[in-house]
Amino acid sequence: MSAATLVGPTIQVAKPSLGVEEEMAVLEVLRSGWISQGPKVAEFERQFAAFVGAPHAIALSSCTTALHLAMIVAGVQAGDEVICPSLSFIATANAIRYVGATPVFVDIDPVTYNLDPEKVESAITPRTKAILAVHQVGMPAAMNELGDIAKRHGISLLEDAACAIGSSYMGVRVGHPHSLLACFSFHPRKVLTTGEGGMITTADGDVAARLRRLRQHSMSVSDLARHSSTQIVTECYDEVGFNFRMTDLQAAVGLVQLDRLPGFVNRRRQRAAAYTKALGEIPFFVPPREPAGCESNFQSYMVRMLDSSSISREDLMQKLLDRGISTRRGVMAIHREAPYRHPQWDGRLPNTNDVTDSTIILPIFDQMTDADQEYVLDSIFQLL
Repeated sequence: MSAATLVGPTIQVAKPSLGVEEEMAVLEVLRSGWISQGPKVAEFERQFAAFVGAPHAIALSSCTTALHLAMIVAGVQAGDEVICPSLSFIATANAIRYVGATPVFVDIDPVTYNLDPEKVESAITPRTKAILAVHQVGMPAAMNELGDIAKRHGISLLEDAACAIGSSYMGVRVGHPHSLLACFSFHPRKVLTTGEGGMITTADGDVAARLRRLRQHSMSVSDLARHSSTQIVTECYDEVGFNFRMTDLQAAVGLVQLDRLPGFVNRRRQRAAAYTKALGEIPFFVPPREPAGCESNFQSYMVRMLDSSSISREDLMQKLLDRGISTRRGVMAIHREAPYRHPQWDGRLPNTNDVTDSTIILPIFDQMTDADQEYVLDSIFQLL
């Protein structure tokens, strides 16, 4: 069957949930006359910090810029090494390179798709400055174990929580301080979106203050503070900074999305449970499993296909697309991409290679109906 003769509905792999409330929030900002970083950003930061249980939240233009600043304030410099997984979007490693440091890829736990703590410790060298844990597809990483390792070796623990807003680890939400910094994404494929945008949470007040300066060219006084002052304010610039600011338009959308977030997460978890129950009946499918103490937001639903499958992953993806169902390959392996390809990784990342080659991401989004999901599952069963 060709793509020109689609059967059934067109079901996207992901879709942002945006409605009238978000539209009205943007309109309010447009009419206010303040559309750059201003009062709505400050409000979004306060409410986001309260939601995750962190003392401070700093809004930024993306999670990539958040990771970049995380490297700077953690003191990562040229010549340093940062341990991270290869199984992640390439921005994880790029942020390390931005400051001249070297990403050291460590293999993953094949169940959680996150860094394997046992392998992390053996990868630490005198040049290691930090561990960058990734909560892949929303599944929390082993933060207690990684935190113990970081403390023993006197290095920083940082979190790439791009996918993990609304996920929980040991009874608290991701972003509650388990590390020096946690970095979030609000890209449209994430559970909460502002179009583009990011956030850093931290318990360190001095770090938070520096992050606020760095995001606006290291200006000593924010635009909001200057324009609100009844006295003349002259700012200064004490270090090289960046333009990594979020706009009030984005923050207004984020505030509405934050209110809706618990519902988003609950519905995704229900969809994930339905997928797991159905696909668990297929011997060569391995659904995701939540370790004790972890609750995923299921930013993506990623299932493994074992070699004993009657159909290849690529054939299944194409046949589903022919039926109007969009899927994606599993999470990429950064060490296979040209900027990071090197013989040193040969044989060192077997679980990473296996997972990236054998996983498929199925549709999951807030507006997904029972009929949508039944169609996806019925199609899979028919094609096997």
